[in-house]
Amino acid sequence: QVQLVESGGGLVEAGGSLRLSCAASGSIFSTNAMGWYRRAPGKQRELVATITIGPSTNYNYADSVKGRFTISRDNANNTVYLQMNSLKPEDTAVYYCMRRVRGLVYWGQGTQVTVSS
Repeated sequence: QVQLVESGGGLVEAGGSLRLSCAASGSIFSTNAMGWYRRAPGKQRELVATITIGPSTNYNYADSVKGRFTISRDNANNTVYLQMNSLKPEDTAVYYCMRRVRGLVYWGQGTQVTVSS
């Protein structure tokens, strides 16, 4: 079993920054992807940023966050981060951490990010 615990959400003014963290525990060997998704009110969950691990490591970002958000990982602490800069009101959503381990996808409980105008 895999557990994911997110932290770092909150309320910030437009133009501000937040850093989300997702700590993983449990049977996480053979992880081949990790990342962040979000669900805004009245919308479907969408990809924000992912890291895919294979013969090479690939970083993927939604067009709406490119140049503003950065995903990174700390392998020693089994943690993935999402640095969010220049936040906009349209970034308001519940942000979910994801990890794919041996073909199974696990999700965190979500953390609320609210950006005021």
